[in-house]
This record gives sequence, structure tokens and C-alpha cells, in this order.
Amino acid sequence: MIQIGDMALNLSDPITLAILAAAVGFLLVLLLLLITVRRAGAASKMIEPISGHLGQLGQRVQQLSDGQHQLAGGLNHVSEAQVAAQTHMLQLMEKRLAAVTDSMSENLQGSARRTAQSLGDLQQRLQTIDKAQANIEKLSGNVLSLQDILSNKQTRGAFGEIQLTDIVGKALPKDSYDLQVTLSNGKRVDCLVKLPNPPGPIAIDSKFPLEAYEALRRADTQWEMNEAARQMRTSVKKHISDISEKYIIEGETADGALMFLPSEAVYAELHSNFPELVREGFDKRVWIVSPTTCMATLNTMRAILKDARMREQAGAIRRELSLLSGDVDRLSTRVGNLDRHFGQAAKDIEDIKISAEKAGKRAHRLDNFDFEELAPDAVETPVPVVPLRREN
Repeated sequence: MIQIGDMALNLSDPITLAILAAAVGFLLVLLLLLITVRRAGAASKMIEPISGHLGQLGQRVQQLSDGQHQLAGGLNHVSEAQVAAQTHMLQLMEKRLAAVTDSMSENLQGSARRTAQSLGDLQQRLQTIDKAQANIEKLSGNVLSLQDILSNKQTRGAFGEIQLTDIVGKALPKDSYDLQVTLSNGKRVDCLVKLPNPPGPIAIDSKFPLEAYEALRRADTQWEMNEAARQMRTSVKKHISDISEKYIIEGETADGALMFLPSEAVYAELHSNFPELVREGFDKRVWIVSPTTCMATLNTMRAILKDARMREQAGAIRRELSLLSGDVDRLSTRVGNLDRHFGQAAKDIEDIKISAEKAGKRAHRLDNFDFEELAPDAVETPVPVVPLRREN
């Protein structure tokens, strides 16, 4: 039994026990509520700075999110610009490569055309040189020795123009003389040897005082011999005068001419018994020749002609060699130009390869780009978290 004021509580009564238990429980609950309220107030005071820090942290996170979106947009713009730049570069590279290809093709075609032309000119020069060499060999083959001419028994039996034609034909090339040539004064000469200046073309005319010589051979008396000698002098003087007046033309022929006697006997007779006729011929620049001396004279003329033609052919060969040297120099220059074109084309291709490699490396780096590593300045300093203090 417990006495509380006027109220007495019987502890053995179950109702009383229940009321007491309820009251104790209520007091405990109230005590717990007081404790909880007190701790909640203290916790709320501690949570206020944490809430502020969390708000700031949220703002920073939002700023980081916005910066990341901006960075993503910037990277997309950079990627698009890089793609456009790469596309433009590839187009420029294609155009440059096409231009280089066209230039190389044009240069190669032009160089090939010029090379073919140079080789054609070179072949023509070589053909000309071969022809000149063949002409020299032909001239050498056409030269006859004096012994061959002197041993020709046929020339000793011919007279006049036939014998002169045969001797001249044996001694000289066909293009070095003309037969039965009409001069500017209208006179016709038996043969005109075309010697170079000086002395110039020289005339050869056949004369044979047959009647005077036969009269001289037939003379039995002194009077007949004197008469035949007078006839011989008259005939030979007339021949000398005719040749000097008709076949020596200043500016057209040489300043001398030859009188051909087709008989060695007549020639020997003149030099043995009529030396004044020979001297008169010298005075009028008319030289009397026999078949033998004519051959010797023509052989000398042939040597002069050969030397002149050799000089002409040598000059032609020198001219052709000079032209050939020029062709070779031009060919060398064009080959050097072609080599420089090839070198320039190779350098352009190497530069294009270097640009392509750089563009590929840049594209590869953009493809493997790490955003966190690209913007170290955008990372903010983390906010320290203050630990909660516990109350005892």
C-alpha cells in the first residue's frame, strides 16, 4: 500500500499496477522526447553550416556540369572545324596532286617530243656526215695515179678531141670539167676544167697542125724544109693567138689556157726545132701540152681539185660536227631540265606525304582526346567536409 496525499494505492491491485506502469511509461516517453528535442536542436544548429556547404557544393557541381557542357560544345565545334579543315586540306592536296600530275605529264610529253626531235636531228647530222665521208672515199677511189694514165696505150693512138676527152675523163672527176662549153664571148672551147679561184676555170683546146707537120716530114729539099717550117710556125702561131684571144677572158676564166697537141712527136718537134714558138706561147699565157704532159698537168689540177673538195668536205664535216655538238648540248640541257622536273615532282610528293602524316596524327590525337586532361584549370578545389561533433 502506497499513500500519496489523500489517495492510497494498493500495489497488489492489478489496475493500480497498470496505472503505475502507464505513468512510468509516459514519463519515460516524455523524458525521451525532451532528450530528443534537445538533441534535435543541437543537431539543427550543427547541420546549418553543413547545409550551406552542401548548397555551395551543389552550385559548384552545377557550374562543373555547365562547364562540361560548354567544353563538349567547344570540342564538337573544334572537331567539326578540324574535319572541315581536313576535308579542305584533302581537296587542296588532291588539286595539287592533280596539278603536279598534269604538269609532270605535260613536261614528260614535251621533253619526250623534244628528245625525239633532237635524236632525229642527230640522226640527220650523222647521215650527212656519213654522206660526206662516202664522198671523200669516192674522191679517193676516183684518183688515178700518173703511172696508170701514162701506161694507157689507147690515148697514144687517138687524136684531137676524142683523145682529149679520154685523157680528161681518165684524169678528172666528171663533175670537175665540162666539154664543148660556150663562153660569154660566144666562142666554144673543147674542155673547161672548173678549178677553184685562183686561178679559176682553165680552158683546154685541142690543136693539131697536121698538114704542116706532114709537110715537114715529107720535105726532101732545103726549100721544102724551109717552107714546111714556115707553115709550121704560121699554123702554131695562129693556134696560139686564137686560144689567147678566144679562151682567156678576164673575170670568167683563168689568166692562161692550154693548147693540147695529141701527138708526142709534134710536141717533141716544137721543143726541139721551134723553141721560139714555145716562148711565144708563154708570152701569151698559152701552154702547149702533149698527151703525156697534159696528163701530168691534169693530175696536178686533180690534186688541186681534190684538195679544194677535201677542204669543202672538211668544212661541211666541221659544220655538221658543230651542229652535232649543239644538238648534244641541247639534249643534255633538256635531260637536265627533265631531271629537275622529276626532282621537283618528288619533292612535292614528299611534302604532300608529310602534310598528310601531320593531318593524320592530329586527327588521331583528337580521336583519343581526354577531356579531364585537357582542362586542368576548370577543376575546382574540393570543399572540405567538417565532421560532426558528438555531444557526450
